[in-house]
Amino acid sequence: MKKTYELIAPCHFGLEAVLKKEIQDLGYEISMVEDGKVTFLGDDEAICRANVFLRTAERVLLKVGSFQAVTYEELFQATKALPWEELIPADGKFWVAKAASIKSKLFSPSDIQSIMKKAIVERLKSHYNIQWFSEAGDSYPLRVALYKDQVTVGLDTTGVSLHKRGYRTLTSKAPITETLASALILLTPWKRDRILVDPFCGSGTFPIEAAMIAANMAPGMNRSFLAEGWKNLIPKKCWYDAVDEANDLVEDQIQVDIQGYDIDGDIVRAARANAEAAGVDHLIHFQQRPVSLLSHPKKYGFLITNPPYGERIEEKENLPELYRQLGQRFQALDSWSAYIITAYEDTEKYIGRKADKNRKIYNGMMKTYFYQFMGPRPPRKNNIQTSQEL
Repeated sequence: MKKTYELIAPCHFGLEAVLKKEIQDLGYEISMVEDGKVTFLGDDEAICRANVFLRTAERVLLKVGSFQAVTYEELFQATKALPWEELIPADGKFWVAKAASIKSKLFSPSDIQSIMKKAIVERLKSHYNIQWFSEAGDSYPLRVALYKDQVTVGLDTTGVSLHKRGYRTLTSKAPITETLASALILLTPWKRDRILVDPFCGSGTFPIEAAMIAANMAPGMNRSFLAEGWKNLIPKKCWYDAVDEANDLVEDQIQVDIQGYDIDGDIVRAARANAEAAGVDHLIHFQQRPVSLLSHPKKYGFLITNPPYGERIEEKENLPELYRQLGQRFQALDSWSAYIITAYEDTEKYIGRKADKNRKIYNGMMKTYFYQFMGPRPPRKNNIQTSQEL
């Protein structure tokens, strides 16, 4: 019988509900939703499928255990009590790759890391009956989070973060991560039969992620994962099966209207190269165009964009005019909706209307807002057909 694990999927703060739905759509039971992470139940197959299919998770951690510790002795003993021999082979390379502490008595990452490493060594020494570990085998990095003295320990199955899809070799000045872009698209009512335009497309992340969603392309199908080497825990066949499943679901011959504009021609060329690397260049139209020339003849489209925030002082002077132009062009688009992530606090003022919804989201360490200006829903197709018949 397959073993069931608790798996932890970290995500951007404020986007837990999007990730929760993704995990449920994959068929797994949610055990807990907390700030910045979703915990769910799954077997070795779930580890593979979560890494390949999840668009909005940053990584997938196999939960080793959790306990309370207010002293380093408690941390040592509780870590040593965990069943490390069930997870790490005698030649495995293991270390605490990251330790984060919030509102806890133990707060030094380096001390937490070294004490937990010693505890694991002591446990494995007695189990394998050896005094020295070569650590010449596969890597088993740990990630540890302390919150209000509660310690949660997870093995990182992913390796390089899941936002690294593998397609973005060229980036613009202030790129939005692939996972965040996907989550923001999934927060909107956009579907692949609706128009999507990003007038500040930069390296193309919003259009590319939208095209991958439209074509049902799993974000991790063309990259590798750290746990692929964990033959003691996950049969290689599980990884092959997950990728085969992803390949079978791709529908890249669909008709979509996804467009990306940028004023910088070099950036547009970089976006095209990224889209080609992602395998969706045939689904996106990129063009060098300033926001002042933004237009589209059709109704009920979507603007989804990450405009400049004015990180540099000289750029801040240009923001009022830039956002005013964006607002004017948006108003000229008949029945469209606009979804804008930005740290610029005067966004509503220059767009010319109050957002219908506004969600605070941390983009890295920066506090940003996701302004949602909703247009009317298009009439249902069967209603159009009925009126035409009349």
